[in-house]
Parts: sequence; structure tokens; C-alpha cells
Amino acid sequence: MSTEHTRIDYLSFTKAAPEVYAALSAIGKAVADSGLEKSLTELIKVRVSQMNGCAFCIQYHLNAARQIGLEAVKLDLVAGWRDAGIFSAREQAALAWAECLTALATQGAPDAVYETLRSQFTETEVTFLTVAIGAINFWNRLGVGLRFSPPIPRTEGRL
Repeated sequence: MSTEHTRIDYLSFTKAAPEVYAALSAIGKAVADSGLEKSLTELIKVRVSQMNGCAFCIQYHLNAARQIGLEAVKLDLVAGWRDAGIFSAREQAALAWAECLTALATQGAPDAVYETLRSQFTETEVTFLTVAIGAINFWNRLGVGLRFSPPIPRTEGRL
């Protein structure tokens, strides 16, 4: 894959700003250790990355989701989750919250969405889910701004 479009390579970023990379990694570890389902957090990260147009993060989290066995049909339909009819109430609540927090400027974080979220998650789970959403939005801004090249698996065809 050509990296001509890349402004700063992902590995160069990690070397140039190791403290930032370590801090973001620590947030990711805290979310991973929180007890939230890994499949749920990866689904959220894919959806938020789609909304933000971050090719690096979309591919990175699709790779991670596939590695943990997240159903391919959910990955295929996450962009249209409202109409797909295959997502659990818990997944739908989390996806709705993720979309609200990603599009804060246009829709805010409505009470109705939060109340639905609270009906499916504990306060601690809401806290870590919100942190996960914030963190992936931050990563998306880095990935889009610096144009990290997507980590396409070697087994897939190259364009």
C-alpha cells in the first residue's frame, strides 16, 4: 500500500510522542480491564471511526474485532445498526450513546439516549463506555489529522 498520502506515519507518531501514546494506551487498558465486553467496545470503536472517517482506526478495530470473533454480520451492518434488527438492546444503547458523543456539536447528549443507556448499563459501565468513546474520538482525530495509513492485513488483497 502506498503511504504517499500519510502526513506522519503511525510508528513515527508513537516515537515522536511516546508520553501521549502511553497515556492513550493506559486509557485503553483501563477500559479493557473494566469488565465491558471486548466485542461491545470494538463495535463502538468501529462505528465511531466510521463516523469520523478514520481509515486507520476503522481497519485497526475491524482487525481486532475479527481476532476476538465478533460476528461478521455485525461488522458489516454496524453503520446501519438502527435498521439491521440484529443488535441487542445493550448494543443499540451503546451505539446510540457513541453516536451522540461523536456528534456533540449537532445533537448533544440527549437525556432520552442517556436514560436508555442507563437501563442497559451500570453507572460504572456507563463511565467506562463514555471513556472508550472519548478515547476513540481522540485517536480518530490523530489518525485523520496525521493520515495514518490503515493496517490492512497481509492476507488481504492490495489495491
